[in-house]
Parts: sequence; C-alpha cells; structure tokens
Amino acid sequence: MAEALDTTLDQADIESNWTETVESFDALELNEDLLRGIYAYGFEKPSAIQQKGILPLIRGRDSICQAQSGTGKTATFAIGVLQRIDIKNRTCQALLLAPTRELAQQIQKVVIQLGDFMQAQCHACIGGTNVRDDIRKLQEGVHIVVGTPGRVYDMIDRRALRASDIKMFVLDEADEMLSRGFKDQIYDVFKFMPQKVQVCLFSATMPGDVHDITKHFMRDPVRILVKKDELTLEVTCLVPPLLHALCVLTSLAGYQTILCCNRARGLEARDSLRLVRHPDHHSGHYLREHTPQS
Repeated sequence: MAEALDTTLDQADIESNWTETVESFDALELNEDLLRGIYAYGFEKPSAIQQKGILPLIRGRDSICQAQSGTGKTATFAIGVLQRIDIKNRTCQALLLAPTRELAQQIQKVVIQLGDFMQAQCHACIGGTNVRDDIRKLQEGVHIVVGTPGRVYDMIDRRALRASDIKMFVLDEADEMLSRGFKDQIYDVFKFMPQKVQVCLFSATMPGDVHDITKHFMRDPVRILVKKDELTLEVTCLVPPLLHALCVLTSLAGYQTILCCNRARGLEARDSLRLVRHPDHHSGHYLREHTPQS
C-alpha cells in the first residue's frame, strides 16, 4: 500500500549492512522536478527507512528493505525509481510488482504524484481491466509499469511490454510474492529481465526462506532491516465515541497507528485524521479488505 510518512521512527530501529544516511531530501541530490514533487506531495523530512534506503537504489544497488507499514517504504522505492529513469526515453525502464490490484493502483498513484513535475508516465497492468487498453498504453510508451504478476507476464508474452530497457525490478510485499502462489509467476517474469537489472525487495516481514530465494537473483544486496522485536502492533478496541479523540491524539503525538473498524467507521477515521492533521505529519489512508489477484 501507499503509506503515510512517519518521521518518528528512530534511526536506532534500523539494522543493516548499509551505514550511509541522509538527513534531508535535498541531500540526496535528486532531479529538481522530482524534489518539487516530493515536497508537493507533503513530505518534509525523510523517514528512517528513506534516510538509508533511497541512496542504494539511486546508486544502482540491489536492495532488501524491511520496515513496518507506515514508515514510507512505497515512497522509498518510488523516489529511487523516478530518479533513475531517463525521462526522454519513452520506454519501460522500471517494473514494479505487487500482489493485488488495489496495491498496484495505490503504488501507481504515489509514483504519478511524486513524478508529476517530471511528467513521468506510469501505467498499471492489472487483472480485471481491458487487455487492449493495456496494449495500447504500452505501445504509446510509458516510463514505469506497476502491476500484478499475471497481467504483467501476459503483456510480456504478447510482446506489448518490452523488457530490454528495464533497469529496475521491484517487488512490493516481497514476503507474499515469494512465498505464496506468485513465486512461479515471479520467476517467469524475471526470466525476461536484462542480465544486469537492479532487483529491489520491500516488505514488512522477510522470512528466512525468502532470504534464501533472493540468493538466486540478487547480487550482493544492501540489507536494511527493522529488528524483529519491532515488528509488533498493539491492538486496542474502541467504542465509536472515542474514535475522533484517538485521531486527535494520534495526529498530535505522531504515533504510527492502524485502526480496525467497519467501512463507515474507517471512512470516518480517515476524515477525522485529515481534519486534525498536524503540519509535520501526514493524513491516514482507508484500506478496504482485499484478496490477492493475478
């Protein structure tokens, strides 16, 4: 999913084999139009995962990044991808895969918004949409493709999506993608990637078997991992009258919070967060239940 940025995650929560960090987006020496897009999106300071995770991406290093949802993983790889593409070359230069249609669409929205001033073209290839529309859009030329494995493979197999210019291959929710029914589809897609493609994995969890799989298609990857004892979430049950009060406290304190509720209350919580949003924090997202799609 496209996460809200949480700048309260302390650097001490990150352990990795990459020590170089940046304290601001300006220090990344990004494309000026991309930097404008970052600030226009509402980001002010990179989160801990972004302070470490963006640099290896823009330097072309294979990367494994693990952090809790809400810490800015989506923006991390979106910024890395947008910095690396050649905007003058209207061919697919980055392929981003996600396990569900909803997640792919959310990633696409983040990429489009961050790359707005660059005029970066990003298309979502997902199941449940018109195949001919996908083919037409790809033939017109896009810089970035986000999609689910089944539809992306279909587009490659039909030769509508050319893989020869792809520089970056990104898997979001990599634990799901590599440990469930998607694994074979991922391998099928990866076989079409150029030999020197940069591979980047992002996930909230990274089981040992997934790490073992990465050895087959990653080259000396950078590892940026949140400690296992940090991958927990406190669950609190609230009666409806307390919902708005929690949103106020969450916004003022900058806490990273997930509210579990029915659809009506979920929309109410999202709107409350928007109303009380502190200038240094970002509004919440309402996520409805979804199931994996190909």
